[in-house]
Amino acid sequence: MAPDTSTASDDDARAALADIERLGGQLRAARTAIGNVIYGQQDVIDQTLVALLSGGHLLLIGVPGLAKTKLVDTLGIVLGMDTKRIQFTPDLMPADILGSEILEESDGGRRSFRFVQGPVFAQLLMADEINRASPRTQSALLQSMQERHVTVAGKRYDLPAPFHVLATQNPLEQEGTYPLPEAQLDRFLLQIDVGYPDETAERQIMIGTTGANMATAAGALTPADLMAAQLLVRRLPVGESVVDAILKLVRAGRPETTDLDIVRNRVAWGPGPRASQAFMLACRSRAIIQGRLAPSIDDVVALAGPILRHRMAVNFSARAEGVTTEAVIAQMCARLT
Repeated sequence: MAPDTSTASDDDARAALADIERLGGQLRAARTAIGNVIYGQQDVIDQTLVALLSGGHLLLIGVPGLAKTKLVDTLGIVLGMDTKRIQFTPDLMPADILGSEILEESDGGRRSFRFVQGPVFAQLLMADEINRASPRTQSALLQSMQERHVTVAGKRYDLPAPFHVLATQNPLEQEGTYPLPEAQLDRFLLQIDVGYPDETAERQIMIGTTGANMATAAGALTPADLMAAQLLVRRLPVGESVVDAILKLVRAGRPETTDLDIVRNRVAWGPGPRASQAFMLACRSRAIIQGRLAPSIDDVVALAGPILRHRMAVNFSARAEGVTTEAVIAQMCARLT
């Protein structure tokens, strides 16, 4: 007689449900703690938490003064993560990021090499103005992002876990910069365009940051909590309708497989399979943050811009006619709603 596994399955389901609900509460507490310090950027905060919960890296595009650096510092406090910052410049070398070996001599006269870790050995790394460094230096960081380890003098050194990179770019000043190649942009789970705050938020910034008492962040999670949450996200079920919507959207963005004229005639290249993987993880994360137990097509539409805008590009004729990538993505999403 076969054993009855229904009770065990029900217990597992109830335990998973309890874990998801507990995680949702912790994430909402973290969201509130960050929002108490970062004013008027709630969408940016939510998308940043989505990227971290999905185990990915983040590219922030915005002019100076929009609290990008403060966001990273606040995340480090709220999530209890070791945070470091690198200011990218044209003369920055790979060893300045990864670390290097130095020659030491012991009291007995014996010489040996000792590896000195670079700033990449952090749990949360801010790569400020990443496009100002040379392609060689960019590649050193982006390889570390993908492989989660560095190799110096033939020896492997694992990076801390969790490991996340939040890179920034200034869209205004392009002189003396080295744009990231498309293959390297694809390593970022999301690209977030950080805009100016509205009038109410800017008033709050003026009052809240120039007084004697400034708001401070408080811890809400630990790195161990974040890693457990990242595993839990992968257990969240995704309905067939959401999977079909992701496939339909991603394949519609490729000139070779689309049935949309604007994509076929105006897009130079479309998103690869990594975009579909990003949707699967990010939609689950967004659902948990909003207190839902399963993602929906609304999550796919909401995340289409951050996931696709750096994974596809319009051609020259489209740029000449003022057709933007955002406009193409909007038409692609219109068929899902």
